[in-house]
Amino acid sequence: MRVRPIEEADRLVVGRLIVDLWGASTVVAHGQTFYPISLPGLLAERGGKVIGLLTYTRTGQTLEIVTLAALNRGRGVGTALVEAVARTARRVGCERLLITTTNDNLDALRFCQRRGFRLCGLRPDAVSRARQSNPEIRLVGEYGITVRDELDLERPVLARR
Repeated sequence: MRVRPIEEADRLVVGRLIVDLWGASTVVAHGQTFYPISLPGLLAERGGKVIGLLTYTRTGQTLEIVTLAALNRGRGVGTALVEAVARTARRVGCERLLITTTNDNLDALRFCQRRGFRLCGLRPDAVSRARQSNPEIRLVGEYGITVRDELDLERPVLARR
């Protein structure tokens, strides 16, 4: 597996993946709309085929993961992407990684916590409010759980799990 930065030539593939995986070309978190197709990020590839994607943004000393996806879970792709972005964060002087997920995404909560992230914020009904500007956000998510809230997880970039 090879993890590399997203290049301009990858933007079409990134855009398709975002729509396929998230159902829209935008991602809304903490009241902000992100356009992952235009964000910096990383691709994981095997044999020239994209097997994972991570996009991020930076605000001050925080590098925020906006999208993270492994096309085949359980093979180390997500972990490789997170560790690569942690190295990027350290290199540019960030103090922490931040990722936001929703209350239904139990797999993401488990994944992040196993990789050194800790819960640091809860925004009750944030997803309900986000639906007003992005009605494509699903009502019922994983495991039949109603999608309502946003949860933030953070990881110091100097810490290694």
